[in-house]
Amino acid sequence: MKPAEIWEKDSLYYFLRWYVDLCTRLSYRRFKIEGKLPSDGAVILAANHTNTLMDALVMLPFRHRGIAFGARADIFRRPAAARILHWLKIVPMVRLRDGIREVARNRDTLAEVDHILEHGMPFALFPEGRHRPMHSLLPLQKGISRIAMESAAHRPTSIVPVGIDYSAFFRYRSTCHIKLGSPIDVNAFLQEHAAQPEAEQHHLLLERIADGIKEKILWFPADDSYCESINKLNRKRRPWQLPLAVLTFPLWLCAAVLSLPLWALAEWLCRRKIKDAAFRNTARYMVRLLALPLWLLILAVPALILLPLWAAALLILAAALSYSAFYDWLNLVRGPEPPIFCE
Repeated sequence: MKPAEIWEKDSLYYFLRWYVDLCTRLSYRRFKIEGKLPSDGAVILAANHTNTLMDALVMLPFRHRGIAFGARADIFRRPAAARILHWLKIVPMVRLRDGIREVARNRDTLAEVDHILEHGMPFALFPEGRHRPMHSLLPLQKGISRIAMESAAHRPTSIVPVGIDYSAFFRYRSTCHIKLGSPIDVNAFLQEHAAQPEAEQHHLLLERIADGIKEKILWFPADDSYCESINKLNRKRRPWQLPLAVLTFPLWLCAAVLSLPLWALAEWLCRRKIKDAAFRNTARYMVRLLALPLWLLILAVPALILLPLWAAALLILAAALSYSAFYDWLNLVRGPEPPIFCE
């Protein structure tokens, strides 16, 4: 049986998105989105990439009907993984470092992306090509300009720069602020630069996209002045934080007990299995997404047997909130996160 097209309606996907988006929002102490997607034409999203899978998850609430994403091709090598990723509306993007032979596969991907855009589903890319936890931006890769120019040859197309800012890259339950920039009209851009060689058109379009992203994030050039610029942000512990941590310690202790299997699993994964610190919040998120419902179900059985209904309901609610409360208290004690590249 032929799998459904990425752009086609999938009732199970839409149903599960409510829970996925809820878990995403609960992964941050404060979560804010500014701006809206264009309603006409093909829409391509270009975002900075600092926090692995979380960058894609925080963009999903832009559109409940779905956004397609490009991701590194090596995670598609196993057929089962490829089927799951296709269902999640993710297509493989081959990079030059994957080898010249592999890059040829991008022709099929470009055709699929064009089909997605033709049917009105936005397509999102992280055009830096890899993640880096810095308030900066790597040079953008040509894939996004190639997709945009190919789409503009067939339909009105716009690129929306997206800035994703986290108050902390490596701490769960930090804050996330997302800003959508002004759409770049690719058709008008190509008309404006019609006399330029194609290579120059790519270069100028990538520059405009990069400028659009920089306008929407806390951005400093990644040079010798980067650490000095970061240190000027005055990220100091506020005087009320430690007294509040002392006062709320009993509540944190209760939260730690109620969520013990969850945070113990998450921190074991982060310390023992995940070498790249940027992936650790993704692991903590996945524990919430997959393990929290099971843990609440395990708690619910004895609670409903041994306690009055109101007490059991309160216990289950407290357990549901305890995972967030556990990390909120730890962040209160730790104070601001130092930038990793400046230590």
